[in-house]
Amino acid sequence: MAKYVLLKHYRGAPAGVNDVPMEQWSERDVADHLQYMEDFAERLRESGEFVDSLALSDRGTFVRYDGVGRPPLTDSAALDAKDLVAGWMIIDVADHDRALELAAELSAEPGKDGEPIHEWLELRPVLG
Repeated sequence: MAKYVLLKHYRGAPAGVNDVPMEQWSERDVADHLQYMEDFAERLRESGEFVDSLALSDRGTFVRYDGVGRPPLTDSAALDAKDLVAGWMIIDVADHDRALELAAELSAEPGKDGEPIHEWLELRPVLG
């Protein structure tokens, strides 16, 4: 078995086919999208291929150490210029081909007007 992370991006990935921002979707479109994601995860739980997933806010802060006794340095402005991860799912699958198959299936989740997004997902092996 091999673990992979599927990364969904707010920005930084190539545009999907149905690339309409979620804030322009109807409430029904959003509900259908979220249900698809939950159903997908549930199927992977049942097959033993699901490890974990999280959706992330588009807001965040870079933080770094600045020396003994000093407060951490922060920079939220830097996030505006970077790629943003919208969420991730970790899967544990038999091989790379299965990871590709699942990533492609997840890429077809419904978006505006129920049309598949065909978004680009970043697939990365988990080390260790």
